[in-house]
Order: sequence, then C-alpha cells, then structure tokens
Amino acid sequence: MRKIAIAQDTIKILETGYYSTPDGERVDISKALASCLDQTICYNPETLATIENNVIDSQPQFSKTQFEVRNETTLMGGERIALTQKFKKIGVLNFASAKNPGGGFLRGTQAQEESLARSSALYKSLLKCPEYYEFHRSHKSLLYSDRIIYSPNCPVFKNDDGTLLKTPYLVDFITSPAPNAGEVWRNQPQDMEKIPEILYSRGAKLLSLALYHGCDALVLGAWGCGVFRNQPSTVAQMFADFLLPSGEFHGRFEMILFSVLDWTKENRIFTEFNSRFSNQ
Repeated sequence: MRKIAIAQDTIKILETGYYSTPDGERVDISKALASCLDQTICYNPETLATIENNVIDSQPQFSKTQFEVRNETTLMGGERIALTQKFKKIGVLNFASAKNPGGGFLRGTQAQEESLARSSALYKSLLKCPEYYEFHRSHKSLLYSDRIIYSPNCPVFKNDDGTLLKTPYLVDFITSPAPNAGEVWRNQPQDMEKIPEILYSRGAKLLSLALYHGCDALVLGAWGCGVFRNQPSTVAQMFADFLLPSGEFHGRFEMILFSVLDWTKENRIFTEFNSRFSNQ
C-alpha cells in the first residue's frame, strides 16, 4: 500500500509542478518537467541504426573509461553521481516494460522501472510516446523491439523510500526493453536462440543513443535479469564486449556505473558484473 501511496503522490507532484520538502520548503520542478516532456523522443529501430553507424565512426572522446560496480539501486547510483557534479549529462538505463508505461508502479509493483517512475517525472515522459506501447501491444513477439524512449534532463525528486529530495537532480532516462526471456522460454521457445544477438543489437543502440545525446556518464545494471529472466552472464558480457578496452564504446564515456541490486545469497548477479568491470 505504501508504494501505491508514493506513486499517487508522484502523480500529484507531476500535475502541480511543485512539492514541499519535509522542512516545508517549496521546490518548483515545472520548468524542468516541461523541458523534459517537450524534448522526449521515441526512436524507431531504423533511426537508431543510423545513429549507431554515425557515432561509431567518430573518435572516442576520453583516453579511458572509468568503471564502478556497486550492489545498490539505480536511484542510489544516479543520485551519487549527480551530486559529484563532475559530468555534463548522466544517462540512466530504464529496464523497461514494453507494454505499460512505468510498468506496474501505479499498482505498487516493485522492480527497477517502477522505482524510477515513483521517484521522478519518468512516467509522464513515457506517456508522450504512446506509439512505443501501441507497437509492442500489437505485436506478439516477446523479444520486443529495439525502440527506445529518450527522456532528457528528467527531474528526479524522491529517493527509494519515497522521501522528497531537498534538491532534485536531472538525468537522461533511456527506456529500452530487454527480451522477456522467461516468457519466451515458456511460450515462444523457438526464439530462445535469438536472445543473445538481440541483447547485443539493442545494447549497441542504447549506448549509441546515449553518446548521440552527449552523455559522458551512464548508470547501467543487470538489464532484464529480474522478472524477464535473462542470464546475468550474457548481459554482463555484452556490456563488457562493448565497453572494455577492445570494445567499440571504450573511451566514449568518461564513467560507467553498474548499479546491480542483488538479494541472492551468493550475490551471483552482482558477481557477473563485478568480475568483469571492478579491476578495469
């Protein structure tokens, strides 16, 4: 029930454009919200392929990429990086539902996208792109598509427990669905062998789009490794192949943070990312 109340409060804030902190201070996000909504874009796969080709042809901007892996929520990682004020633009990957904006956050569901939607203007930005959801609802493939919603300079104004922030911060949300591997295995098993290739294709597009929009820092994670049941080793290796020194995207971002929240007893999901990136 508490998560539903937090979501309802977020909707109210997005409707009014302001909120009051626990100290009674009024914080106005109306201009930042309007700017984000005005610049929200839904990209189709063809446009993303063109962007990918163009950015790969450009020279890397940095001599190396700094990596960090933490067992934490995406919000914790995003806020910590934002507070350093070291980066021009911070891109944050939203592990998206393909069919419902914000996933089940209005129903109190707990997953990464729902946490982001409860804490920011992401939900209202996603509503600007009905074509993204209409496409996925009308197509039966549980692999989903390479379509991406880009929400630039989106205000984040709550932390994970719903506490209002005294000072909101801005990130660029990159909304991209991983294949729903669990449902593919149950309902479309003939498509299971396609999943690794799709993860690589989609991963390249979302990294290219972040670069195209000028992000110099990214918050990534175990994309699609929760409810969607993708293999953490496959997702971690995909990012490693693109971002480590021999990869196409090495040196194109100054900082890559993997915020990997892992409740498993053996920390097996976190370990897949930590083993690949912690000593780089």
